[in-house]
Amino acid sequence: MSTRGPTWDDLVSMGAGGLVATMRRYLDQMTLSLAEESVRSYATTMRQFTAFLIDFDPSLTRVADIDRYHLEAYKQHLLQRPVGDGAVVSKLTRRQRLRTVRVFFERIIEWGYDDAPARNPVFHGDIPRRDEPLPRFLDDPTAAKFMRALADEPDPYRRLVVEILARTGMRVGELCALEADAVVQIGDGHWLRVPVGKLHNDRYVPLHPLIVTLLHDWQGDQPPNGTGLLLHYQRPLTRDRVARMLGRIAKRAGIPRPTPHQLRHTLATQAINRGMRLEAIAALLGHRSLSMTMTYARIADRTVADEYHAVSEKVEALYAQPRALPADAEGANMRRLRADLHQRMLGNGYCTRPKELDCQFESICETCTFFATAAEFEPTRCWRPGRAGRGVQETPRPARS
Repeated sequence: MSTRGPTWDDLVSMGAGGLVATMRRYLDQMTLSLAEESVRSYATTMRQFTAFLIDFDPSLTRVADIDRYHLEAYKQHLLQRPVGDGAVVSKLTRRQRLRTVRVFFERIIEWGYDDAPARNPVFHGDIPRRDEPLPRFLDDPTAAKFMRALADEPDPYRRLVVEILARTGMRVGELCALEADAVVQIGDGHWLRVPVGKLHNDRYVPLHPLIVTLLHDWQGDQPPNGTGLLLHYQRPLTRDRVARMLGRIAKRAGIPRPTPHQLRHTLATQAINRGMRLEAIAALLGHRSLSMTMTYARIADRTVADEYHAVSEKVEALYAQPRALPADAEGANMRRLRADLHQRMLGNGYCTRPKELDCQFESICETCTFFATAAEFEPTRCWRPGRAGRGVQETPRPARS
């Protein structure tokens, strides 16, 4: 039995011949329209799904009899199934498995298979929502260490491969598939034709002059070949070999080994935060839509940073302690103004009691030591009630000498 689950023959011998026949018929159709790697991934999921079904319900012999009862049990199985070292199936893997099974039912129902169920037992809500983490990239200091170590790389082939990967932003699969005539000269510049890959499109990316020089020097020592651009003594470049190259350079740089895709993310992040337009970055990376490229705009967004720092200065000013003035900075007018701020106006004067002191009296203000009056209150102090509600103005008594 395979480490990735039972084979189709194993499942047939376990009594799942009816399930296997429908699923293999479906996969044969997928082979006509999907990439080989995608079909292989689909097949692995369908084999593991079949193995679960016959273990959970040995009486099940037809795909048409699969219903919500089986699907809900399968969801629990994915959630609890150990994958080694006490870990369980990741959310991303559960999402991929359930989507694959949902698409399987959706298509055989649409195609009118005799063994198709009446309705799709996998609902849209059964599929975990996709997370949208930011791309993992090297920050500027780490990227600088890596590129300095790369510049000191003594092996010309290793340096050439990693320079192309780091300066073009291409995928490692595209790098390994570069054809012998991939480099062309258009006008005064050299361009690299990236072959049809993950998104089924090819593109031209500009080549840095350093790469052109490194490529020319390296090809001078290689026997001619008409198949691949980066064949090393007729040995093809592989993903594993590229990963080992990155490990060697990262070790000398004193940083953790980056993945090939991290270099792609690093180039895009550096470009977008230094003013390169989204459309240009999308063309460089081979993105079909700007929504794919917008992911990089979420990293170190300069607009967010500028507005945040501008607001931070204003907010910090609220928390800062005011600078103390020298003792002699307050003149007579300032002292009087400060004192006046705490005075409370009464009917015939002012209460100068400091605000820190409490006052429980309401009718003896004129005899209080904190009572103060002025000339403008003289008419009020000299007025007394007269007959029939008419007030009488008293003549102010002359001050005693």
